[in-house]
Amino acid sequence: MHDVSPFLERRLARRFATYDTDGDGFIERRDFESAVERLGAAFGRGPQDGALGRLRELTTGLWRQLVRVADADGDGRIGEDEYKAAFAAGLLVTPDSFDAAYVPFLDALMDVADEDGDGRLTRDQQVRWTGALMGLPEGDAREVFGRLDTDGDGLIGRADILGAIRAYYFDEDPHGPGAWLLGPLDSR
Repeated sequence: MHDVSPFLERRLARRFATYDTDGDGFIERRDFESAVERLGAAFGRGPQDGALGRLRELTTGLWRQLVRVADADGDGRIGEDEYKAAFAAGLLVTPDSFDAAYVPFLDALMDVADEDGDGRLTRDQQVRWTGALMGLPEGDAREVFGRLDTDGDGLIGRADILGAIRAYYFDEDPHGPGAWLLGPLDSR
């Protein structure tokens, strides 16, 4: 069992909200499926697109893993308390185990969103993927991009994104690179 700090609890609540794409208070398989559909539409990729198919496969695997570890009452959906309890029980455990789970997902996401294949995203691509996949408002997505584009070249790479995602879960610095990854946190 791991302690979940009040700051991590706020970040988990925010992440839960980005998973709950229909806003019904639960994460369900359909939330994951519709997010991938929206991402495909945002990047002009049809259901038969190989890169989108790989992301869909990984997203379905993520859903299955979440249900396995977080669906305490076995109802096929995950409430916010169940989601937070899974983290307290060690869902991520260490940054290394986190990387093992997230790197393939990030690679698949980049294969969809990185339209020129250079391993970096423009601000527009960042806005489109975060809006489609997680419902991040455009203004928040633009702010996130600005915070991740530390060299000011107008591009962010896989390492920038992975570092911010890792920091979102493991860094307690409210001003660190991951603190604002999904936009402003609720003050609760």
